[in-house]
Amino acid sequence: MLGLDRKDFTLVLIIALVALLAPFLLNFWPTESGMAQFNAGYPALMQRFAIYGIFAIGFNILFGLTGYLSFGHAAFLGVGSYSAVWMFKLLSMNVLPGIFLAIIVSGLFALVIGYVSLRRSGIYFSILTLAFAQMSFNLAYSVLTPLTNGETGLQTTLNDPRILGASRTAEGGIPVPSLFGLEMNATSIWKIGGWEFQFNVGYYFAAALMVLTFYLSIRLFRSPFGLMLRAIKTNQTRMSYTGLSSRPYTLAAFVISGMYAGLAGALLACMDPLAGAERMQWTASGEVVIMSILGGAGTLLGPILGAGVIKYLENIFSKINEGVLHGWFDFLPEVVKEPLVWLFARFTGEGWSLTLGLIFMIVVIFLPGGLMEGARRIGDLFRKRGKPSDDDKEHHPKPAAHVAE
Repeated sequence: MLGLDRKDFTLVLIIALVALLAPFLLNFWPTESGMAQFNAGYPALMQRFAIYGIFAIGFNILFGLTGYLSFGHAAFLGVGSYSAVWMFKLLSMNVLPGIFLAIIVSGLFALVIGYVSLRRSGIYFSILTLAFAQMSFNLAYSVLTPLTNGETGLQTTLNDPRILGASRTAEGGIPVPSLFGLEMNATSIWKIGGWEFQFNVGYYFAAALMVLTFYLSIRLFRSPFGLMLRAIKTNQTRMSYTGLSSRPYTLAAFVISGMYAGLAGALLACMDPLAGAERMQWTASGEVVIMSILGGAGTLLGPILGAGVIKYLENIFSKINEGVLHGWFDFLPEVVKEPLVWLFARFTGEGWSLTLGLIFMIVVIFLPGGLMEGARRIGDLFRKRGKPSDDDKEHHPKPAAHVAE
């Protein structure tokens, strides 16, 4: 089915179903005592789930399959955003031309950087990609100000020509990105019984692309090209002894991964037509590395899981301030409450990155394969419980096979 075996096709269906129901499931969940608030069903956060899922899927093609760790992938995210916004300014607010240009430009940019960086491997490759990303950030922040608008960021204005679209709305405002008339920020509320369901055009467009990119990544993982990339990760030296050069394969993986990042950057611009140099910083590159390792590098579902967990935790912990903490610990004596509030305040709000660091350390130490390894361990535990023990096998031996006469 669609070139996939039954197991992989089931994975695609699961991802599609989760993407379809995610706004509904993450908003409310029925419990015996009522409704538990997950507070993650609003469009802006759901869009980031899908977009950073695409970013992590693409990064996993490079890091998970070849073992080449890039510290500069945010450069392609930023290039994709700038390309899409320029298309909004010059052509039209239709998102498809902007996405197409972002993928092409990011792929060409990745081709140039990959051609130079892949002359080295290991830590030297990682440092080269980091250097290129920081060069791109500094260029966007200062030297290329006519193209990037520097620290202010590139955004659409009323003076943009837009040769194939209106420069302003009927009300005199700036048009918003749309897909053949469907505005990306349009949200409608569907009521089914006592439930409320938000349908956001931007999220479902990004989610559809995430499912498509996930399907393409599975095809790549199972293809002969994917097997060659795994051979490079396993033993590149032995592969070279066979007479095969690894550079064309690693360069192709690098370009494909960069195009995924460009697509994610374009989608960020589609949801909010603004591109800034901060998307190219080394911290953004480090975030996608953490997503892949946290979820499980080299696995199919790991990057999506890691992206979802990090963005969800970022949303939860960054909103907890000292006022919320005082409410939580209000039942305690003042002598105990104040130190606890001070301690937890270091790991919430603006300091939530400390919490992310602790979670990352715990996963790396106890689950080197990421959250997917934890899921496999839980699955193995349940399978062992379902199997008969050795004592049961002795008391209930299998019947002997009948001998044919």
